[in-house]
Amino acid sequence: MKSAFRKLRVVLPTLILLLTLPGAGEPNNITTQEQTVKAAVIVCKGMIDDGLYKSIQRRTEIALNAGAEYLIYEISTYGGLLKSGDDISKYFILDAGKKAHTVAYVATEAISAGAMISVSCQDIIMRENTTIGDCAPIQMGGKLEGVEREKTESFTRAAFQRAAEANKYPDVLLKAMVTMQTEVYRIKNLKTGEEEFFEGHQLPDDKKSYDLNNKELIVKSDELLTLTASQALEYGVSRAVVKDLAGGLKFLEQRDGVTFAGEPMMLKMLWSEEMVRWINSPAVMGVLVMLALLGVYIEFNTPGIGLPGLAAVICFTIIIGSKYLIGMANWVEVAIFFVGVILLMVEIFVLPGFGVVGFLGIILILAGLFGMLVKNPPGKVPWPESQLDWRLFNDGVLGLVFGVVGFAVLAWILTKYLPKLEFLSGLILVPAGAQQGGAVKVSMTAPPDEKIAGVNVGDIGEVVSTLRPAGKAKFTYAIVDVVAEAEFLDKGAKVEIIEIHGNRVVVRAVKS
Repeated sequence: MKSAFRKLRVVLPTLILLLTLPGAGEPNNITTQEQTVKAAVIVCKGMIDDGLYKSIQRRTEIALNAGAEYLIYEISTYGGLLKSGDDISKYFILDAGKKAHTVAYVATEAISAGAMISVSCQDIIMRENTTIGDCAPIQMGGKLEGVEREKTESFTRAAFQRAAEANKYPDVLLKAMVTMQTEVYRIKNLKTGEEEFFEGHQLPDDKKSYDLNNKELIVKSDELLTLTASQALEYGVSRAVVKDLAGGLKFLEQRDGVTFAGEPMMLKMLWSEEMVRWINSPAVMGVLVMLALLGVYIEFNTPGIGLPGLAAVICFTIIIGSKYLIGMANWVEVAIFFVGVILLMVEIFVLPGFGVVGFLGIILILAGLFGMLVKNPPGKVPWPESQLDWRLFNDGVLGLVFGVVGFAVLAWILTKYLPKLEFLSGLILVPAGAQQGGAVKVSMTAPPDEKIAGVNVGDIGEVVSTLRPAGKAKFTYAIVDVVAEAEFLDKGAKVEIIEIHGNRVVVRAVKS
């Protein structure tokens, strides 16, 4: 007892001294300074495809190199290619999300694959009156049914489940965005007071733990889940609903205790990236294939070298370049294609007739184009493996078929009417020069002291190179570049000049 009193006599004066110090007992006015961070806004709009995926990667790296700690992806899309959406989803979770805080800001809508990439971000912030959801797989030109549908849905559900686990979203609700047969209820947990979601066949039966009498049906069995901004906030899919992007930034500042340094850097797609995405659509790719083949056909069937050949080269360059830029074509496939083109040119211009070299060239060209329809590394055979790969391959084949069929139709029309299309004469470089009055100056095979002759309508000559329908014919001493009237003529055939239009000499076969 005495020992306790001795301790009290020692401690009490010290306490009195501390209480009498200035400011003693007053609240602590020292505040923790908020952390200043950088943010970058990366716009993701339009169709989700490989072009958008490559662009997102490029712009994300720019933002990270600039020191951005918050990556805000502005989403405005109705979806697109499921494979591309999955690539972006994995990139957000496994790469970008490890280096910075990722946020999906839904500016208008995030539908289908747009919902997939949104839930792959660590936070979702939605603008007022926007929507998210509806990611059931579809197939252009047909229906997915039975095993094929389940294979695609299983893959898509796994992608949403991956995002739910990584970013703490309600996995049952995300599943309902993919599969129609999912019935979802919301039930209050009586112990925690929180709302939980259950599928219809997995409802809890513990009435002491869950308020089963007041369960709420969220999604019917014949519905796909699509949420408005307010619903997404209520169900825990969205972290906040704001009026604009500035409101989203303010929410993040208040929640995370940070301050954004100035205006966030805005990273939009380049015009060149937009153009590459447009070029790689099946319709545009089909038109390019058609024009390329048509240019080659016209060039091989008209004298000289002119604009059709140049147009074919440009079209092939655009096709291969655009495929290479989005990762669909690797250097092996590009090399195979160009080797095929070289072999075909050698067969046409160097070797007589058409044989093994030309056939091998065509095979290599087709192999190169085929390889560009499937995304694969250089050391792997380009063959579709998954259902998604087959869908992408089918879309590519559809574009090629459209181009080939269009070329066949236009080639037939040109074969029939090319001699009558005067405007094409200006696109072809012909060595013979035109004169007024129907005569044409021509080169002569006779000795120099022979008189230079001209050609006129009605002259009879002989074909010296096969007319397909263009080639050369000999009239007396003159060898003239001519075009046959809607037919191919072999060497040695007799022809008659029926028309002369400027520098174009039109002939027809003369029956013996």
